[in-house]
Amino acid sequence: MISVIASMQIREGRLPEFIEIFKANIPNVLRESGCIEYRPTIDIASGLAAQELNRNVVTIIEKWGRLDDLQAHLSAPHMLAYSARVRELVVGRSLKILTDA
Repeated sequence: MISVIASMQIREGRLPEFIEIFKANIPNVLRESGCIEYRPTIDIASGLAAQELNRNVVTIIEKWGRLDDLQAHLSAPHMLAYSARVRELVVGRSLKILTDA
């Protein structure tokens, strides 16, 4: 199984718009071959000293059956349309592609 943690830095004041666009695309992604999980998350204040709290970041949690499934996901027509819609909302990103240790 492949796990993905994608952190998207969203332009100040545009987080609700980004999340709305993202959530509208979730059913399309969940229908893709090999998609197990695909969901956006946001930081919540926990009071834990080690936490890096950023209210303009959306962390996307994904699980895929195989690396090939993830690679196909990136070029799916609905993902290309989604990317075009959020292009002006995203100011930075980081990506972790993981497998079980």
